Amino acid sequence: MTISRRDFLGTAVAGSLSLGLLDSKGNGQESKKNEAVPSGKRPIIICAHNGYNYLDDAYPFLAAGGDTLDAALKVVKGPEDDPNDTSVGLGGLPNEEGVVELDACCMHGPTRRAGSVGGVRNIKNVSQVAKAVMNHTGHVMLVGEGAERFAVAQGFPRENLLTEHSRKIWLLWKEYHSTGDWWGPGLADPHWQPPREKPQVGLWQERYRRLDEIAANLGIAPEFRNEAVHKVLFPPTGTIHCSALNDKGEISGCTTTSGLAYKLPGRLGDSPIIGAGCYTDQDVGSVGATGSGEENIKVAGAHTIVENMRRGTSPQDAGMDALKRIARNYNNDMKKLQFVDMVYYILRKDGAYAGVSLWDSYEASKPHTIAVHDGTKRQEKTVALFQGASRDFPPDPKVPAEVMKEFK
Repeated sequence: MTISRRDFLGTAVAGSLSLGLLDSKGNGQESKKNEAVPSGKRPIIICAHNGYNYLDDAYPFLAAGGDTLDAALKVVKGPEDDPNDTSVGLGGLPNEEGVVELDACCMHGPTRRAGSVGGVRNIKNVSQVAKAVMNHTGHVMLVGEGAERFAVAQGFPRENLLTEHSRKIWLLWKEYHSTGDWWGPGLADPHWQPPREKPQVGLWQERYRRLDEIAANLGIAPEFRNEAVHKVLFPPTGTIHCSALNDKGEISGCTTTSGLAYKLPGRLGDSPIIGAGCYTDQDVGSVGATGSGEENIKVAGAHTIVENMRRGTSPQDAGMDALKRIARNYNNDMKKLQFVDMVYYILRKDGAYAGVSLWDSYEASKPHTIAVHDGTKRQEKTVALFQGASRDFPPDPKVPAEVMKEFK
């Protein structure tokens, strides 16, 4: 029997409601076009929510005159080093063969340089390796085995990135699923069909109980089993972006990730792609992204937003335009777009910033946020193009609410 896994938790997205947010040209809610946005504070750091705890160290460094890229790298190094953060670096969830593959890129505004690495194994701090590519080669991007050898030559230690915790989650996934999760047609395939919406309470209860039993047999401690089961049924995508701007107007950005959990070996998303997962222009600003990497690559999201701002568009409207391009690629078809999500972190050279997202949240209980430190550290909700929560891809019928209550 084929076992389904990912799904929308909580609030179901009603296609008719979502379509109501679009006008006849497929445009979403936004502020007035090119409306002037006041300058923000400088220095300032913005990043994804998983960098929030590391802003306290990075911001004083930046405010004291530290390099903008080094400040951003201080933020993203925190999750890379954290074995309990399964989205990046050490402890990242592996590909379908059980191997952790990491990607990163960085751009240094003051010197207008860039570095990138992709598909790197056995090296924890790939954001630092991307900087090393920028500083110590005549290239911009290194990938795979060559990137790993370069990192070792630069003094980065090889280490096993698959922690015992992540390994057991992967084994749980292997015992529960075939290896075909990312095989088959994607959303862009003209023959793709949405899943049938017929959730069965008894079936889902049995799946949760079976996973819990397997997790126990694998030696996963009781207090970690719910988390493990959740990461098997709803595999996380994990990325962190950070942009930093100093009081002189110098700006840099970086993005690092372990990519999609259980992905096909060799898969690269948007994070290591200059102009997609990260783009910085000293004359304009810096932008990064988290979310559906394949979709962001197709619209060159970060570059698109920077170029919009270059023409005078506000940070928020510049981001909304990129989100609309993603929606346009699916002809604003909500049956497909509910399985896509994207968050952009946008910082203009004068300190004005915005966080925008395709949907309000990933799961009803997890609103999209952007972390900010401009002397005051805080998290702010993003401005969404569509109201509601996105769903995971590959898709499956949604889990009944009563089942989610039982196993939370």
